[in-house]
Amino acid sequence: MEYAALLMFLAVFGFLLLGYPVALTLAGTSLITAGLTVLFGYLDAAFLYALPNRLFGIMTNQTLIAVPLFVLMGVILERSRIAEDLLDAMTRAFGRLPGGLGLAVCLVGMMMAASTGIVGATVVTMGLMALPTMLRAGYHPALATGTICATGTLGQIIPPSIALVLLGDVISSGYQQAQLSLGIFNPKSISVGDLFAGAMVPGLLLVGLYSLYILTIGLVKPSLAPPADLPKVPLGQLIKSAVPPLALIILVLGAIIAGAATPTEAAGVGALGALGLAVVRRTMRFDELRAGLVATTETTCMVFFILIGASLFSLVFRGLGGDEIVAHLFDQMPGGVFGAMIIVMAVIFLLGFILDFIEITFVVVPIVGPILMAMGVDPIWLGIMIAVNLQTSFLTPPFGFALFYLRGVAKDTVQTTDLYWGVLPFIAIQILVLVCLAWQPALATWLPGLIYGS
Repeated sequence: MEYAALLMFLAVFGFLLLGYPVALTLAGTSLITAGLTVLFGYLDAAFLYALPNRLFGIMTNQTLIAVPLFVLMGVILERSRIAEDLLDAMTRAFGRLPGGLGLAVCLVGMMMAASTGIVGATVVTMGLMALPTMLRAGYHPALATGTICATGTLGQIIPPSIALVLLGDVISSGYQQAQLSLGIFNPKSISVGDLFAGAMVPGLLLVGLYSLYILTIGLVKPSLAPPADLPKVPLGQLIKSAVPPLALIILVLGAIIAGAATPTEAAGVGALGALGLAVVRRTMRFDELRAGLVATTETTCMVFFILIGASLFSLVFRGLGGDEIVAHLFDQMPGGVFGAMIIVMAVIFLLGFILDFIEITFVVVPIVGPILMAMGVDPIWLGIMIAVNLQTSFLTPPFGFALFYLRGVAKDTVQTTDLYWGVLPFIAIQILVLVCLAWQPALATWLPGLIYGS
């Protein structure tokens, strides 16, 4: 029974592959395992008394309040057609250049990713708005779909995103746990702001490399990304469409990084600012606002339901000594910390084919994160590596989530083979950035150190 924790871990993924809901699978499998191990005397039932405290900790976690507020901010920007106006203005501004339409999609996708942080929402929105325009302009379907899928996954790394908020909260808890395990009873802490700052350079590097690739294709093979015959956009309209949402994102992100506001406070400002933009522009009806609030509530309930199930799972996993087993396995791996990181990154990459970032953040990271950080891995660097790794996984054929989302939107307008071939260059860019991060961790740690002196 010493491997009951690992068997429970495997059982969870077995049930997930059978199609059972994530939250119920996590909680149900954990309760069944706990019941059996208590019955046979391998787990003390008193260990489960810690569950109410864990749930109360979730309820009183101030950082997690940012989740519904950031979701609401993204939903309003999407449903009020602010993003649609921005895409129209940017395509008319850059569309006459070879590859310019792809560049516009990349830049707007970056802003959409920053405002929503949800891969599915960004890919679907950009697929509906940009794909028909790119195909009508003569873009090769592979380049068009690859650009949309790649920019859609930027929500994993471009702050302020929900993925980084959740990952930052989990990494922060794991970092304190790692220090306590080393006998440090006055542990240091990291914040979501640290992770936001750490994601800035890698995120902008990805956007820059995406843009460089698209423009290079436009110059070298203009038949794949021809100039679009679009009317010019007046400077005033471009400013009106681009400046307000960009200013809102910079305000929210800047307030967090500068320490002027917590992520929750900044998310509240962002949601209110997005609503204000929709009201001023008169682009959102009451029924659309109501639908946006319902969508926000559904997403938030899903996140917290999974978090509750994951909390129960991690409690039983640790009660059965699962963390000690994982730590022992890491110690036995060849290559030490480097070998352990390679294994963890490979496992997370593969899990990204069947699990969303929320499940991986709440289930896998709390298990491996504290062990890796106790081995000396920098918490900010670890968080950014996980985020970029998941972004690559969501983009990789044949199981990448971004491909499924765009396939559902595109229907019969593009071939699946075009979709797969189109993302390969962007996957190569992702891997290049991952290698650069592994080679030079300062890409993730330099800016937080500069801002916060840590």
